[in-house]
Amino acid sequence: MDYRDTVFLAVAENLSFSKAAEELFISQPAVTKHIKELENKYKVDLFERKGNRILLTEAGKLAYSKLLAIRQAYRELEFELGSMGDVFKGELRIGASSTISQYIIPDVIAGFHKRYPQIELYMINGNSFEMEQKLLEKEIDIALVENPSSQANINYLTFFSDAIIAVAGANSRFNKRQSYTLSDIAEWPLVLREKGSGTLDHINRILKGKGIDTEHLNATIHLGSTEAIKGFVKNSDNVALLSDKAVKKELQQKDLIKLSIKNLEMNRDLRLAFRQGHVSDAGQLFTDFLLHYNI
Repeated sequence: MDYRDTVFLAVAENLSFSKAAEELFISQPAVTKHIKELENKYKVDLFERKGNRILLTEAGKLAYSKLLAIRQAYRELEFELGSMGDVFKGELRIGASSTISQYIIPDVIAGFHKRYPQIELYMINGNSFEMEQKLLEKEIDIALVENPSSQANINYLTFFSDAIIAVAGANSRFNKRQSYTLSDIAEWPLVLREKGSGTLDHINRILKGKGIDTEHLNATIHLGSTEAIKGFVKNSDNVALLSDKAVKKELQQKDLIKLSIKNLEMNRDLRLAFRQGHVSDAGQLFTDFLLHYNI
C-alpha cells in the first residue's frame, strides 16, 4: 500500500488528524499534507469539517471501504508467504473488553508473541459493545467480549469461563455476616460498571432471571473501569459485582472480602467474536493458540 493510503486509514479510523499523527509517529502537518495529496490525486474531498469534528465524505467512505479490503489482502498475502517458509508474518488487531484485556489475556498475548514473533500484534480495549462495533467496522480482526448478547453478522466462540462475585472492603460493615440472600442485593449500595459493559449486561440478565428488578438497584455510582471500582470499594461501605479473576489479588491480600449469596451463581462464558464469513489467517492462528492455552 502507498503510505498516503495508510495515513488516510489512520485518520478515517480515528476521525482525528492529531490522533492519526500520534498513531503513526509523524507530525500533524505531515498527516495534513498526505491527505491533501490524496485529495488532489483523486480530485475529491475525503473529509469534511463539522465544528471541531471531521467526518468522512461519501467519497471518503468509499475510499475507506476499498482501502480496508486492500489492507486486509496485503496482511493475508504477507502471512501466507511467510507460512510457506514456516515463518509466520503479518499483522493481527485484537479488541478486548476491559476485564479480559487486564486480567485474562495478557499471558496469552505474551505466549503468542513468543511463539510467533514475526506477527505484529495490536490490542485495544473498551467495553464489549464498543469492541463489537469496532469489529463490524473492520477496525479489528478479532474481539474478545464478555457480554451474553449476540449481534447480527458476528459469530461467537467460547474460550473461557469466569464468575461474577460480590465483594466489599475488608473493613466494611459487610464483613459481619457469613452469608446474604437475594433480597439483600436490592438494599446494597452498589458500585457498578458503565452502560455497555459486558459485566453489567451479565449481572442484569442473571438478576432479572431471579426476579430482581435491576432498574431499582441501589447503584450509588457507575465507574468506567474495574480498577476504579476496586479502589472505591476498598475504602468505602459499598459492594461491587466483579469478575473473580479481577479481584484475585485483592482477595489474597485481604483488601477485599467475598460475600456469599445463597442461591445465586453468576457464571459466564467469555467469547471470541468474528465477523461472519471472514477470519484472517493470523486470526485463525491466534484462535487455535488461545483455545489450547491453559489460562
